[in-house]
Amino acid sequence: MSAPRAKFDWFVGALIAVTALAWIAPGPGSRGGVLHSEVTTRLGVALVFFIHGMGLPLSALRAGSLRWKVHGVVQAATFVAFPLFGLALYLGLSGFLSEEMRLGLLFLCAAPSTISSSVAMTAIARGNVAEALFNATLSSLLGMLLTPLWIAAVLTTQGGSIDVGSVFGDLLRLLVLPVVVGQLLRPVTGAWVDRHRGKLGVLDRGVILFLVYAAFCDSVVNRTWSTVGFGELLLLAGGCAGLLGLSLFGLDRLSRTLGFSRGERVAALFCGSQKSLASGLPIANVLFAGNPALSVLVLPLMLYHALQLVLSASLAARLAREGDDT
Repeated sequence: MSAPRAKFDWFVGALIAVTALAWIAPGPGSRGGVLHSEVTTRLGVALVFFIHGMGLPLSALRAGSLRWKVHGVVQAATFVAFPLFGLALYLGLSGFLSEEMRLGLLFLCAAPSTISSSVAMTAIARGNVAEALFNATLSSLLGMLLTPLWIAAVLTTQGGSIDVGSVFGDLLRLLVLPVVVGQLLRPVTGAWVDRHRGKLGVLDRGVILFLVYAAFCDSVVNRTWSTVGFGELLLLAGGCAGLLGLSLFGLDRLSRTLGFSRGERVAALFCGSQKSLASGLPIANVLFAGNPALSVLVLPLMLYHALQLVLSASLAARLAREGDDT
């Protein structure tokens, strides 16, 4: 049987397109523009997590919930090892990257894993899909709390300021509450959601594209990018590529050392190395609300997301071929 082929993800091209649109026509998406982004972005964040809540098949996770050694590796990689690397980059690149880019790298490292692509890549590579689904879902839920906690802790210890009470109030209203409402409605809407999962996925990504457009519009209007040099962008891209390569190598070595089966190694590889733009960008919109440099802060996550889609598609296809040969 021939190995499944990973298709090119149109979302990467769409991210580039909306970023270019923001540079060409920033007025509509900036604060006070005709799209009223100061309000619509918040509504978009709530909509994204409401869709996530309706789509989370929590009752179907039992099949993947028993291998706690695998889950421990994935969640420790996502919320301990990655953030510690991010903290090292944040401190070590002072003088080489701007404060916003360094904070963006830290935010990238603290972000949760992605659900859709990590599960899809695990399936393409013929890994353990049930364990991938469990870990990706758990990561998405934990990220609503742990990602903001990492950022708040670092900013507080480094002399920065963040209104923790206000931020977590917004997180509860715009992230947690919509997920809970969506999950409560799932017994009624679950069949409809499963039938229209493709269309809901397009809607979800459409909202993310709007959040990206609005963030870049504000930065263009406020001339935030006038202080960003080409050398900084190259260093940032290299840092994102290095993080992805290191995470893939480290997870593969650790999984083999711990004696994981092939299916478990594949699930750990994709779930532990990927970062979610779909969850991360809405969280960033709440954490850094009103910051004119929001697009700079989320740029590392956008770059990493694009890199992981391209590399993971190739890696998943190669792993599937290797599986056919064994």
